[in-house]
Amino acid sequence: MAPPAAASLSGPHALARHATSPFASRKSGRLSVLVGAPRSVSSLAVAALVPWRGRGRGRMVSAAAAAAEIAPAVSGEDGKPFVEEMRAVAMRLHTKEQANEGEKEPEAPPVSRWEPSVEGYLRFLVDSKLVFQTLKAIVDRAAVPWYAEFRNTGLERSEQLKKDLEWFRLQGHIIPEPSAPGTTYASYLEELAEKDPQAFICHFYNVYFAHTAGGRMIGKKVSEKILNKKELEFYIWEGNLSQLLQNVRNKLNQVASSWSRGEKDHCLEETEKSFKYSGDLLRHIFT
Repeated sequence: MAPPAAASLSGPHALARHATSPFASRKSGRLSVLVGAPRSVSSLAVAALVPWRGRGRGRMVSAAAAAAEIAPAVSGEDGKPFVEEMRAVAMRLHTKEQANEGEKEPEAPPVSRWEPSVEGYLRFLVDSKLVFQTLKAIVDRAAVPWYAEFRNTGLERSEQLKKDLEWFRLQGHIIPEPSAPGTTYASYLEELAEKDPQAFICHFYNVYFAHTAGGRMIGKKVSEKILNKKELEFYIWEGNLSQLLQNVRNKLNQVASSWSRGEKDHCLEETEKSFKYSGDLLRHIFT
């Protein structure tokens, strides 16, 4: 039921070659690290803002997170961790403006030119909640035993999105039902999880890592334009995000160490489809 593979509107790693110096925002009192965004951006991987102190609740993400999010995990016996292979494939699916390794043509306007609406953003959040909820349910169910390795990583987002959608409801907005991009992606993830574990892991990696990178920049830009700079729970993590991501990398490398070369290549080949599905969700925001 997968659509034909298409060029990406999303991906976790376009920031790899654009790091700049950290800075502290005196106005907000929050420590931020800006990973410089490319001039023209058409994907989730636009830039990263390392947040941010969580509104007096003691929540803070390490200022080193931006660098750690794009660093490879501990090397395996062959000298190259599999997560680094996943990242390399993702980088090639970006444009030249997003990454030196990029090979794709831009398909969407840069984020700075987006004109989001609350209604469109709500559709994106609702569909994203369904996708993150599905990913969590799959690893909790663990039809494939090693899926259980990815329970309770700290990257889960469905509960945070539930809180955000309730906030919108209390502001008087009508919360829509999931739409075709979300339901189609969720169904595809369920199908892969049962029949094609390596392909499923490709989506698991790209969805979670993309959101911690360019997804945050998109959230910030949208908030500035339509939410009076409100910081949604969707973009806040408990604890040290750098360490959470590294823990997942280590588990991915451990699991993949038992795969054949063919299984690894099959996982990598799924990357373009994961970009396509995530891009379909993003279109809610800019169209």
